[in-house]
Amino acid sequence: MTDTPPVGGQHAAPTPQPSVGLPAGPVDAPEGPPARLWDRMRNDPQYAPEHLALEAVRRLGPEAVQWVSRARAEQPGISADVLADQAARKFVNLARLSGAVSGVAGLPGAVIDVGVLAWTQARMVLHIAAAYDVDPLHGDRATDLLVLQRVHKVAESARLALGVAAGRERADALFGPAGQRPLGRVMVQLGIRLARMAGVRAAKRMFAKIVPGAAIVLGTWANSSATKDLAQRSGALYRTRGIAVPEPRRP
Repeated sequence: MTDTPPVGGQHAAPTPQPSVGLPAGPVDAPEGPPARLWDRMRNDPQYAPEHLALEAVRRLGPEAVQWVSRARAEQPGISADVLADQAARKFVNLARLSGAVSGVAGLPGAVIDVGVLAWTQARMVLHIAAAYDVDPLHGDRATDLLVLQRVHKVAESARLALGVAAGRERADALFGPAGQRPLGRVMVQLGIRLARMAGVRAAKRMFAKIVPGAAIVLGTWANSSATKDLAQRSGALYRTRGIAVPEPRRP
């Protein structure tokens, strides 16, 4: 798969490719953010989207590689556009379902909803990238995610934020979280950051989860609508990336 510059046309420093030594068996990709990622985002809510993007490439990239290989073996001659459309339909349906069946009430339920939605959307973007032969394991895909999901307007600021988040992740591993804030305020900040990443623009939409019944209808519509929009942006980006001449990889 091609290694291409991230959204915004900026070239990032080449990174070692984890596609070497992929597991031979099927990859068991989590349907939602793993528990350790939730802990990381709760401890550092300001950079929650960056932590999610980094983890998504690590955890979901291998699944996208295996999916596109299997799909092409099962459907010889299938075009990249058709593969991308298949991925988009699958994950739009998953996004719609997640908005309808999450059974957790109140603020925690709202945060879980938007976190699962952002994770599902990242999974879709990586599958669409793979459909166009753009490497879903490349570190630049985390930058793409943040710009495609409109967390950052340009690739340069996305890369800077990813570097900060990665540095904090390493620091927490060595020293533990720097400090604790009141849980309620952390949950609100985390929810708003994830909601914006998932395309739920108005914060009040996220809090509609607190109103019994209303959240199911709103969540189903908002999740699928935001995910469809993201699928279109991703297809437009990677359709052009897939036919580009790949950059040389570092040995």
